[in-house]
Amino acid sequence: MDNFARALRLAIRRRWLLAASMVCALMVGVLWGGNIGTVYPIVDVVLKGQSLHNWIDGKIATSQQAVAHEQAALAAPGANRQLVAPRLAREQLKLARYETAAPYVKHYTPADPFSTLVVILAVALAGLLVKNVFFVAQSVLVDRITQTAIHDLRKAFFRRTLRMDLATFTREGTSDLMARFTADLESLAAGMSQLFGKAVREPLKMVVCLAGAAFICWRLLLFSLIIAPVAAILIRRLSKHLKRANRRAMEEMSQIYGILDESLQGIKVVKAFTMERHERRRFHLASKSFYARSMRIAWYDALTHPLTESMGMLTIFLAMLAGAYLVIGQRTHLLGIRMTNQPLDLVSMMMFYAMLAGTSDPARKLSDIFNRLQRASAAADRVYALLDREPEVRDPAHPRRIGRHHREIAFENVSFSYGGDHLALDRIDLRIPFGQTVAIVGPNGCGKTTLANLIPRFFDPTAGIVRLDGHDLREVRQQDLRCQLGLVTQETLLFDDTVANNIQYGSPHASRAQIIEAARQAHAHRFIEEQLANGYDTVVGPKGGRLSGGQRQRIALARAILRDPAILILDEATSQIDTESERLIQRVLEQFVRNRTTIIITHRPATLALAQRVLVMDRGRIVAQGSHDELLACSDFYGRLHQLEFRESA
Repeated sequence: MDNFARALRLAIRRRWLLAASMVCALMVGVLWGGNIGTVYPIVDVVLKGQSLHNWIDGKIATSQQAVAHEQAALAAPGANRQLVAPRLAREQLKLARYETAAPYVKHYTPADPFSTLVVILAVALAGLLVKNVFFVAQSVLVDRITQTAIHDLRKAFFRRTLRMDLATFTREGTSDLMARFTADLESLAAGMSQLFGKAVREPLKMVVCLAGAAFICWRLLLFSLIIAPVAAILIRRLSKHLKRANRRAMEEMSQIYGILDESLQGIKVVKAFTMERHERRRFHLASKSFYARSMRIAWYDALTHPLTESMGMLTIFLAMLAGAYLVIGQRTHLLGIRMTNQPLDLVSMMMFYAMLAGTSDPARKLSDIFNRLQRASAAADRVYALLDREPEVRDPAHPRRIGRHHREIAFENVSFSYGGDHLALDRIDLRIPFGQTVAIVGPNGCGKTTLANLIPRFFDPTAGIVRLDGHDLREVRQQDLRCQLGLVTQETLLFDDTVANNIQYGSPHASRAQIIEAARQAHAHRFIEEQLANGYDTVVGPKGGRLSGGQRQRIALARAILRDPAILILDEATSQIDTESERLIQRVLEQFVRNRTTIIITHRPATLALAQRVLVMDRGRIVAQGSHDELLACSDFYGRLHQLEFRESA
């Protein structure tokens, strides 16, 4: 429950909203008890054929007789003053209350029984209406408190997620994150709403009813609640099982999110290989497992209601037995224990039962929220487990300031592993002077992309140092480093936004003229204006799905051009496009790579022509480097790669 308490602290910050909610809940509780309290005047006054005038006069007369009797007992020879004096004081206080109330009762209430009944019912109806007004107000206030707290938590969660290093997303995927962002936060919101709503309002209603019962006979109330500790122990044990079951159900839901994400993202592959049945089977098994978890929760949840209801009924039955024993025999002791100072009358006992019965409806509603609170607690644990996690790649406490890149990028004895004993990079020593274009080639899995990913510090090396203009990248703020970088990857990602906003992404202060100029340089302006319905205001769809591969690539290149980076990284940027698009992009790159350091990961012979130096990698090491012609002359490995790629390109 510690993490749930942390979420609640976000809500408690809204002190005025919370205070107003508490006042509304208190008024609901008071008016609930007040409506039940109307039973007393109906039974004790109206059903006896009296008005409140007759009733108050009768009470005054009875109290006067009781005072006179106690005064006589006190004045009698040998009287026990310690016993009689307190009784006399109580009777005098009761008489004083009746005498004070009498003028108001006679002034504001009718003198006949039927009119008195009408007034009592009208007051009860008015109380019900006012109670409902406070109920609605409290519900709205609670939802506002809850939603603002969840809004703050969702923003903090997203902020922390964006801070996580790339390895976290690569290792764990996004489906579990999506489950926590959606289902878990919704469960947490539902639990918080129940806690500030029903969990506050219903106990207050119970407290008012219990206070009314205690006012009639507090000793009898304590005797009736003797089984309450047993109920508390049983509910505590049940809560542990509920929380564990809810946590496992949420994990199963994360797996369902994962299967949905994989199947829908890879729908082309699923259909091409006719694997629909296989995917249905995977989904069926995951959904069936979630169903089993949900049914276990349903069993536990179903047990909660009869447990609380049974305990409530046992309390009432015990009170009825004890009360009947006291009233029928006009006794003041039960099992040798004093219950009342004077025998209870039937009307007082009926009011006592009514007040106890008034606690049953709040108790039933409290049992309904029990599962939601446990589910919210489990959801809070899952959300804060990620919220508390620190990224592996972090900014230093005292970062060094760097200017625009102007000297060199250096790898000094750099090794890197994604985990385990296998090294993706093995003792790399490399220097790339500013302004040089370097191509990296090699077979798949040789470490080309890993080497490039160390420059924007997507990962930190396992051993060795990567330097930018002499500064260790681990001593530089990530934002200062990455604002100098432009990245174009093999699978171009565009956002479901306009063409203009996709080009502007990463350069938010760029003007419309600058966006258009960047598109012109990327040879994208013509197709944007002529082929897209709304030009630069055309929405490209999820992941740019409404555009061709070449169009997406040129927009991505325009985005990099607009950023004007000192370091440009092209990771297989032309491998998925047609020959015409590649020729256009090649023409752009010939101009754009000048006066900036460029790292190109490619197999395409045309792209290699841009490079002043080619690095040949194999098994995480640089096995050869030089110009294209030098490598053809001295490296058999590069020659074989070149022949293979040349044949594929042809």
